[in-house]
Amino acid sequence: MKQLLTYLKPHKWTMFIATILVLFIIVIELYRPIIIGNAIDNNINGYSKPYIETTKDDKNAVAYKDIYLTKDFEEADNGIYQIILYNDSYYMVEDIDKEQSLSLNNATNQELEEISKNATLLDKEDLKELRKNDFKGIIYAAGIYLLIMLIGFVLNVINTLMLQNMGQKIIFKMRKEVFEHIHSLSVNFFNKEPVGKLVTRVTNDTEAINELFTTILIKLFKNIVKIFGFAVVMFYKDFKLAILSFLMLPIVAILTFTFKHFSRKAYRITRNKITDLNTFLAEHISGMKLIQIFAKEKEKYEEFENKSYELYRASWREVMTFAIFRPCIYFVSVIALVIIIASGSNSVLNGTLSVGTLYIFISYINSFFEPIQELAEQFGTLQSSIASSEKIFSILDEKQDIISPKNPTPIDINGKIEFKNVWFAYENEDYVLKNVSFTIEKGEKVAFVGATGAGKSSILNLIGRYFDIQKGEILIDGVNIKDIDIDVLRGAIGQVQQDVFIFTGDIKGNISLGNEKITDEKIKEASEIVNASSFIEKLENKYDEPVTERGSTLSAGQRQLLSFARTLAYEPKILVLDEATSNIDTETESLITNALQNLMKDRTTIMVAHRLSTIQHADKIIVMHKGEIKESGNHQQLIANNGIYKRLYDVQLDKKI
Repeated sequence: MKQLLTYLKPHKWTMFIATILVLFIIVIELYRPIIIGNAIDNNINGYSKPYIETTKDDKNAVAYKDIYLTKDFEEADNGIYQIILYNDSYYMVEDIDKEQSLSLNNATNQELEEISKNATLLDKEDLKELRKNDFKGIIYAAGIYLLIMLIGFVLNVINTLMLQNMGQKIIFKMRKEVFEHIHSLSVNFFNKEPVGKLVTRVTNDTEAINELFTTILIKLFKNIVKIFGFAVVMFYKDFKLAILSFLMLPIVAILTFTFKHFSRKAYRITRNKITDLNTFLAEHISGMKLIQIFAKEKEKYEEFENKSYELYRASWREVMTFAIFRPCIYFVSVIALVIIIASGSNSVLNGTLSVGTLYIFISYINSFFEPIQELAEQFGTLQSSIASSEKIFSILDEKQDIISPKNPTPIDINGKIEFKNVWFAYENEDYVLKNVSFTIEKGEKVAFVGATGAGKSSILNLIGRYFDIQKGEILIDGVNIKDIDIDVLRGAIGQVQQDVFIFTGDIKGNISLGNEKITDEKIKEASEIVNASSFIEKLENKYDEPVTERGSTLSAGQRQLLSFARTLAYEPKILVLDEATSNIDTETESLITNALQNLMKDRTTIMVAHRLSTIQHADKIIVMHKGEIKESGNHQQLIANNGIYKRLYDVQLDKKI
């Protein structure tokens, strides 16, 4: 939570203004029932209030017979006029004292019958005149009610817009940070973490946190203040009735605590099941071709069905938690309402409570349990947001294995590479390279050969510093690669891999990879040099031809040619070819042979290949075996040595024969 709140620091003024707006909104919500309650007491039931005689000039005066009366007075002992209601008719009781006036409000029907005999029966015109100020009061109350409703609406709109805007900015920043941090992590991290899990962190989990900033924090504050606000006003209006209203609070507290426990558990299970399902989908959609090759659709569908069913059950438990909690709270609120109506109605009949005050209590009791219910649900959502944030921060807290030096050594890379007594292991001390030493001069073409697992590809990964070695040194132009800025180092290395990744977009974008410095002319030039233009020019839209993810519409050879064009466009000083021609047929290979010669010209080139025919032109061939260098020399020298290289060559020669 502490980490989450750091994202609010740039928006502290937005939160401050939103908090002030919420306080105004709460005041409006508390004041609305009071307006109606006062209108009931002062205007709708206004006939029960006494009049005294006044002058015509009094602004609140009403005409009665040949005199003028007003309700606008503080105290009167005699000469009081009061309207009574008996048998659906209104009567004016004239010239009574204070004690008699008070007794009229609690008079029985029998007493009212006797009083009406000596009172004046009022017709509609009399009532209209006598109660015109009450009617004005109702109109005024309606106007005030409408005004504060409009003010509340405007404040809610402003508050919502502010919070949603703030929330989206925070989530935008968080998504960017997560994705940027994922980019900075080493290759080793991606070897351990499933893609679907990372996708869930960047999308689903960040969206779950969005609700925390846009809704939950402010609503938590709002509902807590509302609960206290309702309690204060209710105690102020009638202490006894307020006590009765809160009799059900212990039951509400138990229900809320129980709901909080089960909802938190349900939220966590649901989030985990969503992650599991996304991970499964990402992995199996990517490997759909393999699934179809081995006809495993049915088995994989059953696996998906099981995982989907687990998510369904988790979501159902979450729904059931709400489905039980909401009606329980509603039932408790109904019981509290019954208590208020029963006790309040008795007080109204006894004359100790006004109808308006009873209305305020009924309105408040209906609203009182709503924030309690929301509060419990928001605590559940808060737990969900915190659970999602834990998962996101677990990614953000992942330390970078490969760190660029704070004060990198300035270097203009030319291409000389040295390995000095290098030891390297992916895990613990299970070394895949053991005391490896060699030197590759600028512009030299060196090939690494050996059996699978000999350590050839590991050497290529170490040159670009995708992994760090445990012992020894790797130097570029005499500078330890740990002292070179990573962007500078990798920017000088062009790597063509066996498995070429093509992004969704077009041909042009897959060559430039969004680098604005690589112009359309440069893209075309690079494509022509590696003969990629031979198939690009035949496409309907040429360099603007759309391609799908992984380049499914292109052949393996075409994808490889694109990777050559991509590498050449970046003009690297060091060229790394990792089985670069393994996916290219003999005809296509002959097309790029000359292109490779141009590509390797004046560049330090390191090649790994199983097909020894493709590396015979290399200046030096280094033979690896179980992580160690066993032989080194050119093709003719190694053949003459009659060692490991000769045996590999003879095996491949026999296969061709």
